[in-house]
Amino acid sequence: MKNLILAFILALLSYSCVEKKEKTETKLPNIVILYADDMGYGDLGIQNPESKIPTPNLDKLASEGMRFTDGHSSSGICTPSRYALLTGQYHWRKFHDIVNSFGAPVFDEEQLTLPEMLKQKGYATACIGKWHLGWNWNFIAEPSGIKMQGTREVKYYLPHEIDWEKPIKGGPLSHGFDYYFGDDVPNFPPYTWIENEHVVITPTLPLAETPETSEGEWEARPGPMAEGWEMDKVMPTLTQKVVEYIQNRKGKQEPFFLYFPWTSPHAPIVPAKEFQGLTKAGGFGDFMHQSDWTAGQVLNALVENGFSENTIVIFTADNGPERYAYDRIRNFQHKSTGDLRGLKRDTWEGGHRVPFVIKWPGITEAGKVSDEVINQVDIMATLAEVVGFELPNEAAEDSYNLVPLLKGNHEAVNIREATIQNTFKDRYAIRKGDWVLIDSESGMHSQVPDWFNEQFGYTENTFPGELYNLKEDISQKYNLYGQHPDKVVELKELLEKYKKDGRSVPKRQ
Repeated sequence: MKNLILAFILALLSYSCVEKKEKTETKLPNIVILYADDMGYGDLGIQNPESKIPTPNLDKLASEGMRFTDGHSSSGICTPSRYALLTGQYHWRKFHDIVNSFGAPVFDEEQLTLPEMLKQKGYATACIGKWHLGWNWNFIAEPSGIKMQGTREVKYYLPHEIDWEKPIKGGPLSHGFDYYFGDDVPNFPPYTWIENEHVVITPTLPLAETPETSEGEWEARPGPMAEGWEMDKVMPTLTQKVVEYIQNRKGKQEPFFLYFPWTSPHAPIVPAKEFQGLTKAGGFGDFMHQSDWTAGQVLNALVENGFSENTIVIFTADNGPERYAYDRIRNFQHKSTGDLRGLKRDTWEGGHRVPFVIKWPGITEAGKVSDEVINQVDIMATLAEVVGFELPNEAAEDSYNLVPLLKGNHEAVNIREATIQNTFKDRYAIRKGDWVLIDSESGMHSQVPDWFNEQFGYTENTFPGELYNLKEDISQKYNLYGQHPDKVVELKELLEKYKKDGRSVPKRQ
């Protein structure tokens, strides 16, 4: 009898250990997305040998994960790219432009977002940083502030024309996040902190006169400001909030999703005092170097609090660098886009081919470099596969699952049939294989200086569109539109098909 009892106890213990091991092995990973603002492909040091900006923390992240040389944002500007990342749907199916000061939300109420998906799988969700996807503000009166921009009169809200006491709906908490802290947009009013659905400090002043920046223009739009607001304190404050959030997750049972959209290195270029003069690329270089420090603070917090081995970290950016990047070449010999043509807003590669790194410990081979063409819309379907969420057909219509690629499946190539980029209405680029078609007379929106075209050998386009073979011509110098009419027709037809079908991913079973 004693032997039977002992055997029974041993069996129970064995079952308990197996069950505990299975639970440990199937524990869902934490997810952190670091999203830079106006960072060029060549601003990441590891992929630009001639860079004048040290990025040791991001380079280390790339060495520990998979770096994509052909990763793209959906748009060449802020709001559309953020929308696409959080929905898995190309922004151009709904809108093209950014949310302007005090603009309304861009999401449909019934639309499934990435944080909503993860909440259904038991995740705690937080957004700390730049939202720029709209809110339902509580207006009391029409804007009466007036500012002249050249000969044009611009109206803006004064502090007393908005009710700051009521909750501000339609923001992150309305679309799947449990917690939000940020300043919405660094160069748009209101200039104050927002926590969840309330301002932390009520704006009582109009934006004060702004000093000169170390590079470019201040770009701060007029509107309400909290007393004592300092723009150079924004990124350090956000960084500290993110570190505190990670620290506070220690000991919690549920996994967490942390979306950290930076306000840097977007204008105004305001590096903190301790970072000024640390690079050879002027104020932008210092601000970019500070951004890398921010990444390091977050990654260190994951290590120090025991999360690093079970956290997927994704790093990318919303679009290419601002127009000041041209002068940066002459002044500092730093090319923010590397060998790519174009900047923010452009449909050339430099407007939307961005830094893109995914680290998945124990799954993704460290230091792997992939030339696979991917897009930020793919993050939705990829994370759905990771957490075991079955996406409905009416969600993430343009999102492809990258998990086979991340797991090292060497047959997982050409996952996307094609990729579409767009910034402004009726100006699209479609990429299939090595070929990219710009379906407009030019991929340019940001004015290109004559000296740049002369120095790097660009000539004026004489065709109704542009066609490039990126394998042979990464800098997009040689327009082949007139030489390959069949390829032009093929890509135009596929572009129209994607528009008409309302999706680019085959319907899910």
